[in-house]
Amino acid sequence: MKRLAACALLFAAIGLALYAAVYYASERLVQRTAHANPFHKIEARGDADWVILGASHAMALDFGDSNDRMQRATGLAIVNLAATGTGPLYNRFVLEEYLRRHRARNVLYVADAFTFYSKAWNEDRFADAKLIRRTPFEPAIAARMWRYAREEGVDPRAVLDYVSGFSKVNNRERLQRDAWEAEAQFGRTYRPSASVAAKRIAYLYPDGTPAAALDRYLGELDDLVAVAKGAGARVVVIKLPLPDLFRGKLPDEAAFDARLAATLARRGVAFHDFSASLSDPRFFFDSDHLNRAGMEAFFARELKGLLEGA
Repeated sequence: MKRLAACALLFAAIGLALYAAVYYASERLVQRTAHANPFHKIEARGDADWVILGASHAMALDFGDSNDRMQRATGLAIVNLAATGTGPLYNRFVLEEYLRRHRARNVLYVADAFTFYSKAWNEDRFADAKLIRRTPFEPAIAARMWRYAREEGVDPRAVLDYVSGFSKVNNRERLQRDAWEAEAQFGRTYRPSASVAAKRIAYLYPDGTPAAALDRYLGELDDLVAVAKGAGARVVVIKLPLPDLFRGKLPDEAAFDARLAATLARRGVAFHDFSASLSDPRFFFDSDHLNRAGMEAFFARELKGLLEGA
């Protein structure tokens, strides 16, 4: 029995050592293929004049060389920490990590109504393997994720996945650059389709527009504003342009705008609705994301002045 126990311990030790080696190699690959993950950007960048938060619409502001061009045009340091399908809860999580390491003068939050109506874009995003496997390991991130599991309803299994490195070790795309596949379409022009827009909206609003969810996630946005202001940063909230066809199909958008504006007014936060400022489909690469021409036009007409404080 002693020999059997010793063999079992040796086998377990060898297994753990092999797993640790694979985990280390996977972590190094995460660093080598880094691109879109917000936590990699936090590691790579320093203090900023503007930190941009939001979901995939905000990511278009960083596609290609867009962010570099905005920095050159304004003379400002801009860090884009947006991530696909992320609502105010996940964005607060990202902002807390950024402010733990760096300072920001301003925070630009790009609001999308759909992210305020479902846990799919908030609590559930923490458990998304695509996000976890590209997030570098950091004890402070693990500790904060555990706090969110205890206080915000995040699945504890997401914490276990992140700490164990399971998704990283089993990432079939480990050798590929960490980029959202839509970035490759940044230069194309969209042909409007009512059926595509309807399917897209059905995907974005899996739970409809429940009032209880809106109350909860507007509260999370309020907490995000409090975190930013507590660190001495000014907060500005905007809505990005959308094509007329897509914007006209959004459910309860006027009610959302009113609730959002009221929430921000209580905090003294500026809100700019640019959703109708570029409605021509030639400015979009799909049903609702700005393409390169749209990004350049929006920056020249609206965003440059806002960033510079005009």
